[in-house]
Amino acid sequence: MNNKVTLKIPRPLYERIQQVIGDSGFSSPTDFIVFVLRDLVGDRALEKANPEADVRPSVTNDEIAEIRRKLENLGYL
Repeated sequence: MNNKVTLKIPRPLYERIQQVIGDSGFSSPTDFIVFVLRDLVGDRALEKANPEADVRPSVTNDEIAEIRRKLENLGYL
């Protein structure tokens, strides 16, 4: 059984993502897109589960360093 599907996005967006992730640690635009969608969907699920509470998972210092490295490689920092 195939556990993947194909999503279509505009080619210019895909090409822009290819440029942006150059040295970011992501091996492909698909990996980056899956990362972003998982993050977005995960945050929404947490908010729906308990909208009044701060239910964001705690982040380790190593995870923060990795996020900073990726953001620097993407040109955001």
